[in-house]
Amino acid sequence: MFTIDLSGKTALVTGAGQGLGLATATMLHQAGANVVINYFSDPQGLNAAKASEAAAKLGPRALALDADVRKPAQVEAMIGKAIDRFGSLNIVVNNAGILRDRTLRKMSSDEWQAVIDTNLTGVFNVCKASVERMADGGRIVNLASIAASVGFFGQANYAAAKAGVAAMARVLSRELGRRNITVNAVAPGVVLTEMGKSIPEEVRAEMIKNIPLGRFGEADDIARVILFLSSDLGAYVTGQTIHVNGGWFA
Repeated sequence: MFTIDLSGKTALVTGAGQGLGLATATMLHQAGANVVINYFSDPQGLNAAKASEAAAKLGPRALALDADVRKPAQVEAMIGKAIDRFGSLNIVVNNAGILRDRTLRKMSSDEWQAVIDTNLTGVFNVCKASVERMADGGRIVNLASIAASVGFFGQANYAAAKAGVAAMARVLSRELGRRNITVNAVAPGVVLTEMGKSIPEEVRAEMIKNIPLGRFGEADDIARVILFLSSDLGAYVTGQTIHVNGGWFA
């Protein structure tokens, strides 16, 4: 019988104060890993409060750290703090992301750039800073999306960024293979996190007709696949985009 034991390993999950990121950090922690819960500070301090509360619930093997993934210096500082606290960095999950949905005709340059900066450049920044200090045999998992395959109306920025995330995983798998570091992307379907619930109900009613399993995803459905890719069970899987969408294909 196979078990997943991540004891002694340290995982960084970006955008992990809530939703899919928090579910992933919690599952990696349950498997024995030290976890770094990254969050982005907002003026009201809500993100910091959520991340700190989550880390406190998990206990001494969890640490909440503020960093804007769009800012390389902040990312490097966060990774340094993580290694100072836990001694190594073995697993990176690039989960941080935003939506700025609008049709091409109405989308502003700022709305385009905001999504690209966070969802694509942010992944590049975290990967670049991480691999410099990651132990050989590490794992990188980037969150892509079904949007990159289906091309949802009003998501030119989001779909383009997530397609780029999947392509980046393929490239990095080649570049880092000599160090036995695997790099993969996970492409969720519609998941009922806060982001998923922001989709209008009438739109969701149409979407669910495309899902053979007859339901939207839950955060744990995605986190389990990330856990597999982060473990020794996924040691020979690299450069792949794993679609986790209940059977909904383009």
